Amino acid sequence: MVQNTDETQLPELTRRQEEILSLIVRAHTQSPEPISSKYLVDVFGLSISTATVRNEMAVLEELGYIAAPHTSAGRVPTETGYRYFVKRLINVTDLTAAEQTRIAEKLQSQPLATEQWMRLVATVLARTVQVAALVTPPIAETSRFKHLELISIQGRLVLMVIVLQGGAVHQQMLTLADSVAQPALSEVASRLNAVCGDLGANEVRMKSIQMGLLEREVAELVADLMEKSDSHQVRLIYRDGLSEVIGAFAHSEGAQQVVRVFEERAFLNTILSEVLSQRGDQPQVVIAGNGRWEELRHLSMVLSRYGVPGYASGTVGVLGPTHINYGRAISTVRYVSGLMTDMLTNLYDDGSPPALNAPDDKRNSES
Repeated sequence: MVQNTDETQLPELTRRQEEILSLIVRAHTQSPEPISSKYLVDVFGLSISTATVRNEMAVLEELGYIAAPHTSAGRVPTETGYRYFVKRLINVTDLTAAEQTRIAEKLQSQPLATEQWMRLVATVLARTVQVAALVTPPIAETSRFKHLELISIQGRLVLMVIVLQGGAVHQQMLTLADSVAQPALSEVASRLNAVCGDLGANEVRMKSIQMGLLEREVAELVADLMEKSDSHQVRLIYRDGLSEVIGAFAHSEGAQQVVRVFEERAFLNTILSEVLSQRGDQPQVVIAGNGRWEELRHLSMVLSRYGVPGYASGTVGVLGPTHINYGRAISTVRYVSGLMTDMLTNLYDDGSPPALNAPDDKRNSES
């Protein structure tokens, strides 16, 4: 089952109309030119006349599933047409056994969860689907407490330093109600370190209920900062295929949009967070922004989550023009994300979890 993040109700079609729409989408993804009724009858060997096909195409056009570009006699799928195809008609083309073996061997050739592995995954996706690809490293799904330091600065001013599992470090200046000496602050930090190790924000907050006043106030501030860290996580993006996919757009606006998606990391992270907020291991398909992002009007994306459930997850996906080969894209993203999940799960089960520390920003470049 493929999940399309656009839940708009689509008008029902007859079996013949569905067949014609499916053929138009398939033909257009192979060669992005207007498709005529004669082309459908001749190429796909339909047993009905071109006049009958034209009549059905007129109905599809009236329903908004196809459109006539300029004065062309042919028709092209619309955003709605693509959505109907993905939700109802798609025949996901499974990768051949040889392709699966090739992909698995490539991914096993590099240490898991490393920069080289992420770059390799992006390259494999881009080459297999012939579009642009992106990969984000696995990071903790929720922040986990590791260590706390409280440092007296002057008077009531205290520096709080929090280290989270995975190596993230956060600092915050606190102004206490009363001045507290360093030995007392160190004792508070020591007690919190003893009881909060590897806890999430909500668990730290629950523990604070049983603490003294100062410890409780600090614990609540720690929980607040951890929640803020969860909501503002910005992932590194490893990518490939950008230069090749730019040429697939018939106009510069589409090329500019795909460049922006890759270059503006905060924007892409917003998209990934919203699209993948739904739990599940099925690929998510975003067509022309699904009416949510005008900046994606000329793009389609197929995205999937991978990782170790309850601990760390990342994203793999492909993007390109709306006439991408959806069956190929979905089957490849599904296989690669599943393979990455299995490989990481086996590694964690062996007791050797990979480092989840994010590499430097300078590493966020196309292979």
